[in-house]
Amino acid sequence: MPDFVLTEKERTQQDDRPDRTFYREPRLVQHVDEQFRERLTDLYREHLGAGDDVLDLMSSWVSHLPDELGLGRVAGHGMNEEELAANDRLAEYFVQDLNETPGLPLETGAFDAVLCAVSVQYLRHPGQVFAEVARVLRPGGILIVSFSNRMFAQKAIRAWRTASGPGRLQLVERYFESVEAFQKPTTVSENPFVPPTRRFMGGAPDPFYAAHARTQG
Repeated sequence: MPDFVLTEKERTQQDDRPDRTFYREPRLVQHVDEQFRERLTDLYREHLGAGDDVLDLMSSWVSHLPDELGLGRVAGHGMNEEELAANDRLAEYFVQDLNETPGLPLETGAFDAVLCAVSVQYLRHPGQVFAEVARVLRPGGILIVSFSNRMFAQKAIRAWRTASGPGRLQLVERYFESVEAFQKPTTVSENPFVPPTRRFMGGAPDPFYAAHARTQG
């Protein structure tokens, strides 16, 4: 299926080797700071319900789900099996390169929520992936996409690398709007104020961006 959300130039990566080569070695580290992670868990707490079936797309060894929330089926997808195996919130998982194969090997209408944390910047065919997410969501199901200013620059697409935080949020909105099954997305943009003295010292908190939308019905 063609993907017209991005131009060929916008979807280019600095490192054009297959993604499976880049992600071959596990990275069992946190990619965003504690404040971001806590904010993300709060967002999940706000939109997920007890018993929900959840797909954690482009996941790793952590899912940032609320500890107290009893969920139904929790499935994970990622690029490194060792990372996924270390994630104790996943009951099942699969490894797949979405840039090579955007189609998800999952049944239609299987999930109440799909999550994509700090990974959307690597999608070369986001329209196709978002369409697949809409397919596996139930009517009224939600997709929550979150990101900060951190990335593997060599694997992020050009449209992402050349945009600012607000511009990246607009880009994700475009992804949602390219799929008719989604309602209008809601966005979150939180860039904590950092006193000038701390800016020079480094250690500024990660900004928090998110966009989420439900499927029609």
